[in-house]
This record gives sequence, C-alpha cells and structure tokens, in this order.
Amino acid sequence: MPAEYVVLGDPVGHSRSPAIHNAAFASLGIDARYQARRVDGSGMALAAEEMRRGDLAGANITMPHKDLAFRLVDRVMGEAQVAGSVNTWVMDEGVLVGHSTDIPGIRQAWARRRLGPGPVLVLGSGGAAAAALVALADHDLYLSARRPAAARRLVDSLDSAAVTIPWTTGMEAAVVVNCTPLGMRGESLPDPVLDLATGLFEMAYGWDPTPAEKMFREHGKPVADGIDLLVAQAALSFELWLDLPAPVAVMEQAARNSSRPL
Repeated sequence: MPAEYVVLGDPVGHSRSPAIHNAAFASLGIDARYQARRVDGSGMALAAEEMRRGDLAGANITMPHKDLAFRLVDRVMGEAQVAGSVNTWVMDEGVLVGHSTDIPGIRQAWARRRLGPGPVLVLGSGGAAAAALVALADHDLYLSARRPAAARRLVDSLDSAAVTIPWTTGMEAAVVVNCTPLGMRGESLPDPVLDLATGLFEMAYGWDPTPAEKMFREHGKPVADGIDLLVAQAALSFELWLDLPAPVAVMEQAARNSSRPL
C-alpha cells in the first residue's frame, strides 16, 4: 500500500499540492499518494488521529485551519511556536509534531523575487498573517485587517513590533503581503493599498492570476505569487517527511502546469 499524504483545508479543491507532491514522488520512485481533503474542525481532529495511528504519513494544512492545526499537535517546532500557526504535520517516534514551512517559505520566495528591504504591509489576521509577521520581523511592519480587534490581538500574541492601521489604508513605498483569501475568486484588494505599494507578495492563488498580480506585473513591479510560496512550502514539507532532498524543479513544473479541475 502506498504511503498516504493529504492537504487539509476548506476550500481545498483548487489546491495544486497533490500535483506537486505526486510528481515529486513519481520522479524519485517513491510509493506514495497525496490527496486533497476538504475538512471542518472535526475532520481536522480525525486527521490528527489518523496521523497518530499511522494511517497518514504526513499532512499539510491550509486555510482556515492553521491555528487549529497548532492546537491539535503534541509538540510545535521552532518559529511555528512563535507564530501560533502550523501548516505541516510530521510524526516523530509516536509524537505528532507541528511545523510551519510558511515561515521559511516566505523568506525564500521573498528573496527569489527580490521584494526588497522596505516597509511591509501585511493584510489579514489569521495564521498566514502570523507567519508573515514572524518571517519578515526584520522589516518595518504594518498590519491591516477587516477585523481591527483581531489584528491587534495578533500583534499582541506575537509580541510583534508591527503597527496596526485601518483596513483600506495604504502605506507609502511598502510591499503588500496579502494573507487573506481576497483574489482567489477574482476579488480586488482596496485601491489605496495597492496604489502606494512598490511590490506584492500574493499568498492567495487560484487557477488564474489575481487582479492585484495582474496590475503589479503590468506596472513592472516585483511580485511573489502564491505558487512561489506553495513550491517553497512543499519542498520543505517533503524534506521533513522523507529526509530526502526535494526535487524542486519537478515540483515547480507540476505546480505551474497542473490542470484546472473539472
């Protein structure tokens, strides 16, 4: 029987993670299968038990369950403890361990796309925003969310130096990091936020570029897209599960070329 891996989330039908990991397994001759699973909170708890029983060899977690994934594990590693957010589950000698490949993945994608050293405006107040605040802590940070109280709670929980500002407020010469789902279905980010920005890190992704991505590319501004981050995350997860170097080129090709589901 092939080893079973999953990505857990809601929505999850758009996920390219199965294409990425199944291509990686095939390229290295690994007998394993990776599937997407749409789950609610109770489904997350069941998946955690499947990990502990050995029915699942590994799991990734996407929106909106990264905070819950943190609470369901037995041990949290490294900067995931600071972020309060987990996106990868690994079993280690009978213990369910949570990691954040978001945090190093953000740094890798940021450097690859040369988004620069300037101020950063993070949009959102969930697990992805927490990872961004931790990953980019050496920048001048600003945080904006549609729920201002949630933004303030996030900053306090991280003991972050980020300054909270009202939703729809732009920040002069900042790189915008979109940690919300806005854009996945063609929604636009607030114009004042985009008009003042010098670059974009678009964590959301669908089967078409988001409106913000299109605008920034048309104006020749640097963009790291959701696929840049997804491939970096996937490679790091692969290496945590299998203790093997990830075939990154194969994984990126699969991510960029995967087909839209029917």
